[in-house]
Amino acid sequence: MLADRLASRWGFSWRAEKKFFAEVAEGVAVGQSVVLCKPQTYMNNSGEAIGAIIGFHRIPASDVLVAVDDADLSLGSMRMRPEGGAGGHHGLESVESHIGSKAYARVRLGVARPDQGVRDIANHVLGRFTATELDIWEMVLNRAVEQAEAWLGSGVAKAMNLYNGSVVK
Repeated sequence: MLADRLASRWGFSWRAEKKFFAEVAEGVAVGQSVVLCKPQTYMNNSGEAIGAIIGFHRIPASDVLVAVDDADLSLGSMRMRPEGGAGGHHGLESVESHIGSKAYARVRLGVARPDQGVRDIANHVLGRFTATELDIWEMVLNRAVEQAEAWLGSGVAKAMNLYNGSVVK
């Protein structure tokens, strides 16, 4: 959803790229050349797409921003970091494996767990938001767009300082 929002804001068009296992949109945003990627693999294998794209375009890991949902963050919370571990997120594990580095920015967008202690959350993260949740999620997406633009224009430290936290006050 964030990638779609960014593509729309920046006037980018999506195209299927089978060699990258992804949908890709490219252009210039915030004065930077940008490649947006929506992996078409299973989430646990999303590193295949990201690795293929950054290898083809020769993009250093430090110029990569990966956005993921995070059931361990409350709905409405966002947390960008310049690098780090996967924290149990299998999609991030795949990215690290395929790009050979943990030194890429990531933004975790909180979706919360349906019940504390529940491990199998596939139905939750693939399901639909309630009307109240959707209102919060819209605020998250708007803020995440601003954070991505701050990351592009001013770097990860500024983007973290300005936008990490909860949209719910």
